Amino acid sequence: MSQSFHIRYLAHKEIDFRKWDHCIANASNGLIYGYSYYLDNMSRQWNALVYGDYEAVMPLTWHKKYGVAYLYQPFLAAQLGVFGNNITTDLLQSFLDAVPSRYLYWDIYLNHKNLFPLERFYLYQRKNFVLPLHKSYTELYEQYRENTKRNIKKALQLGCKPAKDIPVEKVVELAVLQMRGYTKESTDNIERFKKLYDFLYERKQATCYGILSSKDELIASCVFFFSHNRAYYILVGNHPDGRTLGASHALIDAFIKDHAGQALLLDFEGSDIRNLAFFYSSFGATEENYSAVKLNRLPFYLKWLKK
Repeated sequence: MSQSFHIRYLAHKEIDFRKWDHCIANASNGLIYGYSYYLDNMSRQWNALVYGDYEAVMPLTWHKKYGVAYLYQPFLAAQLGVFGNNITTDLLQSFLDAVPSRYLYWDIYLNHKNLFPLERFYLYQRKNFVLPLHKSYTELYEQYRENTKRNIKKALQLGCKPAKDIPVEKVVELAVLQMRGYTKESTDNIERFKKLYDFLYERKQATCYGILSSKDELIASCVFFFSHNRAYYILVGNHPDGRTLGASHALIDAFIKDHAGQALLLDFEGSDIRNLAFFYSSFGATEENYSAVKLNRLPFYLKWLKK
């Protein structure tokens, strides 16, 4: 017989953010995306589900369209779901059961410790790739695929060089150039992200890496965030010219070289896209899958909106 847990639903103004962040900081599956400051910056709106005295928590990131409230995954928040210790099938089931019926549509990603088969919800899996950096750089380099090593050597031979602490605006500028169908929503997301970056940079939890060409042009760049002994490969901005120069390979290699031997996990944040998955795995990264859920309770005359 399954166990049932009493889960409270709290509006944003009712949340004890000190207790919330303490839970995220100490959870066995804690991730930077779960902190209140991350959610406040990157989510349009969020409420919460809380078990006990913040022993386990789940953010409900939501928005409204045509008067219908729905759950969605915020920009650059790869995994959310239930955070805490000793998470079980029954606890996860109780959390999902406790989501208020007012949220008629869900399209959300949970996390790598929410991987359970459930009776009343179908959870599907998404791919993430992670690389432990505790070994020496020599040992880590030996794990690279030969093609990756060749690309790194090519970039260096063509005069490319790594750069650290480049302005975040430079990364954002390149990232925006890569985005398809850029909209007002995209602008809002980027502005929220820059505020989050400034907050984390002041706390020494954010940095930018780049690769400069022989002409000192920025051709590959990335923002990294740090928390829970993880380095998150969070926002990438690449110039088209960098593809032929091996710049992206050189960037990741530069970061690995700087952080080799540390108790740090490089989190690539995906991906289900085959080419990206191959790129991440080419550094010796391995899969760390996480769960996701879609649910459509829209009335029949609105279901077409989410087909």
